Amino acid sequence: MPTTIKSPLSGRVVTLCADAQSTVASGDALLIIESMKMEIPVEADRAGKVVQFLVEVGDDVTEGQPLMELQ
Repeated sequence: MPTTIKSPLSGRVVTLCADAQSTVASGDALLIIESMKMEIPVEADRAGKVVQFLVEVGDDVTEGQPLMELQ
């Protein structure tokens, strides 16, 4: 069952660091959010496979918003 990765803060998605169907390790950066002129990486909390991204580069996100699914 996929795990939903949620945004830790409000900001704008500036980079997707993985592709759908990529395998990631715990601690790998999945995407980068810019907030208050700082770039904050959102990291995988466990190893798995990216199922899908729910946001795109340039999207504004809010804290707690689902960003992607990891299986």
